[in-house]
Amino acid sequence: MGYYDDHVTEMQRQKSPAPKRGNSLLMAFFGAVVGGLIVLLAIPTLANFGYLSFLDSNDEQLGLIESGEQAEDSLRTVNVDVNSDVTNAVDKVSDAVVGIIVDTRQASFFEQESTEEGTGSGVIYKQAGDRAFVVTNHHVIENAREIEVSLTDGTRVPAELLGSDVITDLAVLEIDGSDVDTVAEFGDSRLLRVGEPAIAIGNPLGLRFSSTVTQGIISATERSIPVDLTGNRQVDWYAEVMQTDAAINPGNSGGALINIEGQVIGINSMKIAQSAVEGIGFAIPTEIAIPVIEDLERLGEVQRPQMGVGIRSLSEIASYHWEETLNLPESVKAGVVITSISPGSPADRADFQEYDVIVEIEGAEINDGHDLRKYLYTETNIGEEIVVTIYRDGQRREVNVQLSEQQSF
Repeated sequence: MGYYDDHVTEMQRQKSPAPKRGNSLLMAFFGAVVGGLIVLLAIPTLANFGYLSFLDSNDEQLGLIESGEQAEDSLRTVNVDVNSDVTNAVDKVSDAVVGIIVDTRQASFFEQESTEEGTGSGVIYKQAGDRAFVVTNHHVIENAREIEVSLTDGTRVPAELLGSDVITDLAVLEIDGSDVDTVAEFGDSRLLRVGEPAIAIGNPLGLRFSSTVTQGIISATERSIPVDLTGNRQVDWYAEVMQTDAAINPGNSGGALINIEGQVIGINSMKIAQSAVEGIGFAIPTEIAIPVIEDLERLGEVQRPQMGVGIRSLSEIASYHWEETLNLPESVKAGVVITSISPGSPADRADFQEYDVIVEIEGAEINDGHDLRKYLYTETNIGEEIVVTIYRDGQRREVNVQLSEQQSF
């Protein structure tokens, strides 16, 4: 090699930068990270093949770590405990919830008689000798010519209608009890609290979905729902019901709403059927249903005392009218406003007037329509004379009225 070549080589050597130490450290760090990730990913595989063991023999002896079999048993036990209350409640009463099959016959002047079949649900609540008694909804058996009850094993038995009440939407049937093994127990709806579990059992969409169970909570214990009983699009009655978010669909009508103890606390009756509304169902509480059921079974009808007035709760009326129209003193915050009086009724004979505001009956506070109906139906009798405290034109006064039997719609 000549001088020129040696000289060029030496110049290139002097111009080439020396390797930086920082680059070496960065590459080393990157390599360590990659290596660590590989080790972490490899550990589960190595452990599965038995090459690694994380358990110390002392840990197993001390019971700090359960074996796979023990862990599985523990999980199974927890699952059973979580569901046992609901499943026990359902097992206790489900065989008492039956299907109701109704045949209705309709005929016009130009057409032959035709038969239509409808279905609903019912609850076996009593057994006496060889007979059993079933409660369902009035609207389920309305206009029925023939009624059958389908037991949970598929057996169908003919049913006799003992009585029906359009106001509470309840009806009582009697059947042969030879094949009946389970009778439902009534609970006390007065003890219910908002938020406690509620379980609905019935036959939504017909018998092919018989004994369907849905679970929710008690959403409200007292609801007044306007009801048109005569089909004239006028409110004839305010049904006293409780609200639940347990799914209640067509065919559930007449089925059972039960508590966590497996007791029937309500008879499913209504559902708001709007596409924008979900999780709002209603049931007739046992507090109201039991006296009606007893009357229907014994008398075939419900005998109720009445005053003969149309009413609205004061809370439903704009506060502007409290002073301007009703002339109520500021101290009156609750009561029932008389909106109409039936001619010849007890209220008419006692000289009640429209816009009288009822605040007490026999010294018991009346805060709304629910209180008034509850007092009349549970604390009074037909023919009894009661003292009603009212406000009329701002003046407090007492009116005596003798109750008569309520007329059917």
